[in-house]
Amino acid sequence: MLTKTHRPFILIACAGSIFWPGAFIFGLPGVLRQHWQQAFDADGGAIGGAVFFILTGATCFMYLCGRLQERYGPGRLTAFGAVMGGGSSIWLSQAGNMTEVNVWAFAVGASSAFVYLPGLTVVQRWYPERRGLVAGFFNMAFGLSAAVMSPIFSILLSKWGYEALTLAAGSAALAIGLAASALIRFPESDPSATAFVAPDGRSVREALKSREFWYLWLTWVFAGAAGASMIVLATGFGLDRGLNLNQSVVLLTAFNLTNGCGRLISGYFSDRIGRSRIMAITFTGAGVAYLIMPHLIGLWLWAVLAAVIGFAFGTLFAVSGPLAGDCFGMAHFGAIFGLVFTAYGFFSGPLGPWLSGHILDVTQSNYTLVFSYLGLMYIGAAGMILLVQPWRGCRM
Repeated sequence: MLTKTHRPFILIACAGSIFWPGAFIFGLPGVLRQHWQQAFDADGGAIGGAVFFILTGATCFMYLCGRLQERYGPGRLTAFGAVMGGGSSIWLSQAGNMTEVNVWAFAVGASSAFVYLPGLTVVQRWYPERRGLVAGFFNMAFGLSAAVMSPIFSILLSKWGYEALTLAAGSAALAIGLAASALIRFPESDPSATAFVAPDGRSVREALKSREFWYLWLTWVFAGAAGASMIVLATGFGLDRGLNLNQSVVLLTAFNLTNGCGRLISGYFSDRIGRSRIMAITFTGAGVAYLIMPHLIGLWLWAVLAAVIGFAFGTLFAVSGPLAGDCFGMAHFGAIFGLVFTAYGFFSGPLGPWLSGHILDVTQSNYTLVFSYLGLMYIGAAGMILLVQPWRGCRM
């Protein structure tokens, strides 16, 4: 039986389970972008389409996972997600065209839903008094993994080749995910765990009738689209500005570094200065960074601006979950947050990576136009999130 003394191990297991899905989603497409372009004659729209399929895969299963975790338990869902994510990445080694890459993208996105939502729910239920901090720590592993793995992926791609890289990464994801799933459990209803049982809150139907739900949903549309676009645009922007691949990966690494580490920071401060406020501040900074980035010159200057954008993207993930808990309670958190996440998969993908790629194709890589569009989306999200306020009737 897991008790309060096991909380740190459960938190670490949840973070470990989401590490490889984060590396695949936020790091691998950017590193493999040039390979897919050369091997499969893929244009910018096709590369952006792969990210769209990742988001769609995650979204299609996020609400379902919110329901299933209460019936089958978060550990079983996490194990299933590890098999799906690791197995699909092993299969990616044999992909021969972008259609097969998109199949992998959908599968790895779906696998992340089976790992992310159970883990996010588990850490908040075990630490109800510090939900922002532990959600930030969990999300830090999700985002920081790509900052750690992107340069490693790049080195292994040049030394080992495409097939060996994807085989090794898929095998590692499978082994680590299955090992971590053994510890991922909800608190049990016994005398030593009663302090950690989730409080009552709004039902799914009540949440859907509230303005807070839809403002949060729209925030995910705008901020999700703007943030996810940098995953595939970072290396392309660097190459367009005359950098080589390894130099361009610095921009992606900077984005993912703050996308990961920033989640812990924003989660910590969201417990103290307010969740909507910290999100609005970071979104505004990212909007300004996008607007000025095409007009400046210098690898490290671009890296700093990419880091600002990454910090805002990480904040979206780290703080939205606790904010949803503030607004709707934890009793039906999984299902409600799964519905919020539909904004990210069904709308952020088409409006962000996919549309950005097509604009670049038809404008001969006009990054000024694309980055201005994405910057304004971040600024719009900053105004939207300030309209989301906690529910006074929720027992936290």
